[in-house]
Amino acid sequence: MKAFGARLEDAMQALGPLCAGIDPHRGLVESWGLSYDLAGLERFALTCVEAFAGRVAVVKPQSAFFEVFGSRGVAVLERVLTELRETGTLTILDAKRGDIGSTMTAYAEAFLGKDAVAPPDALTVSPFLGYESLRPAIDLAHQTGRGLFVLALTSNPEGAGVQHAVRDGESVAGSVVRGAAHDNAAARARGELGSVGLVIGATVGDAVRDLGLDLVEAATPVLAPGFGAQGGTLESLAATFGPARGQVLASSSREILAAGPDPARLAAQVTRVAEALPRP
Repeated sequence: MKAFGARLEDAMQALGPLCAGIDPHRGLVESWGLSYDLAGLERFALTCVEAFAGRVAVVKPQSAFFEVFGSRGVAVLERVLTELRETGTLTILDAKRGDIGSTMTAYAEAFLGKDAVAPPDALTVSPFLGYESLRPAIDLAHQTGRGLFVLALTSNPEGAGVQHAVRDGESVAGSVVRGAAHDNAAARARGELGSVGLVIGATVGDAVRDLGLDLVEAATPVLAPGFGAQGGTLESLAATFGPARGQVLASSSREILAAGPDPARLAAQVTRVAEALPRP
């Protein structure tokens, strides 16, 4: 299978650099007039699949909102991932897994392995046990043609206390970018985006510049949550990411999902948001 970074570039150029979230939390599900139960979850999620498939570069289900319903909710998530894959639409599973040793290896096999039940194209992971704790997932993603998005700079107020912290002259976020750059070196040499991406909030302001993060050199795709209803704009994306703007996959959930529950209105909204974003 073609490497995830190259497939992502193709999708962003063809459909625009937008990632549409599927976030079936109680407030959104009930705002659609649905019951907050397994039937409501399934109706919400599959309506999103119908509206988003083939119209957006990437779809990002949030795993927690399916897991809350137990094994039956996970089965709905697996159906979402499978149906999107069958349409050729890329998926990022937002699960933020992170651990060490054999446990990290098991997480990697569950989501990225060749025998995974319903593997996404990429998985979000947390590096705050040390970037190298992710090695089992990184290596397996490269072997299977899948990708990772590693948390680097999140927009929650508490995040800066960890991510901006400096040790031996380098910020924690900087060490994450350095690790991703190393793992993307071969793709960078080919002039492609790597398959180890970063999660950097669309509303982190000047943090990328202030911490001296070279995202272009790292050849990282960047998943930027917070675009749209959470305050991220086209102007703020340009200001935050500068020369790396073409690597950024803007992620929006609330602004798009507010157009539901009608599939046609939802499809029109996701198309409108995608078309407003300049192609890389």
